[in-house]
Amino acid sequence: MHGGDVWQFELFAPVYDLLVPGADAGLTAAIETATVPVERLLDVGGGTGRGARAVDVPERIVIDPAAAMLREAREHGLAAVRGDGSRLPVADGAVQAVLITDALHHVGDQLGLVREAYRVLAPGGVFVVQEFDPTTALGRLLAAGERLVGFDSRFHPPETVREVLAAVGFEAAVRETGVEYLVVGIRPDRVDDRPRW
Repeated sequence: MHGGDVWQFELFAPVYDLLVPGADAGLTAAIETATVPVERLLDVGGGTGRGARAVDVPERIVIDPAAAMLREAREHGLAAVRGDGSRLPVADGAVQAVLITDALHHVGDQLGLVREAYRVLAPGGVFVVQEFDPTTALGRLLAAGERLVGFDSRFHPPETVREVLAAVGFEAAVRETGVEYLVVGIRPDRVDDRPRW
């Protein structure tokens, strides 16, 4: 997350879930595209755990740089770790799903996050990106609004995100389009594969 964006989330954490609707039900179907059973999921930039709460996985861990957001996630019964998406505090191949819901645009090192998702996923694991499309009218309005309140957001259309995931080594596809879209990347089952970027 951009360092300048964290303070806003620290401030709004107690009311965040009241202001932001729950995560999209399509997340469950996206997580189910993993080619291995999903036992452990990381919700990166997950804040209060909106994304993690939308899916039924045995172990759900929220990683976020804002301590106040993590307190809210813990109140929802989720494991929560303070961390940066471009340096995930997780061992190689330790999880079967990585999720980033409506937060990629807040990440300073977006390519670093994609590489880290690839690193921490077991072969056959899934990386799910849910994000707002800046090429839609509502997406442009949202991006302008975030700049207006001081966020240093960088939005990308779904095809750009798909291309980055594919360049890093994921088998990537756009699953949903619209104001909010879903891009899914599967880490290939090959054990000896290496990120390309």
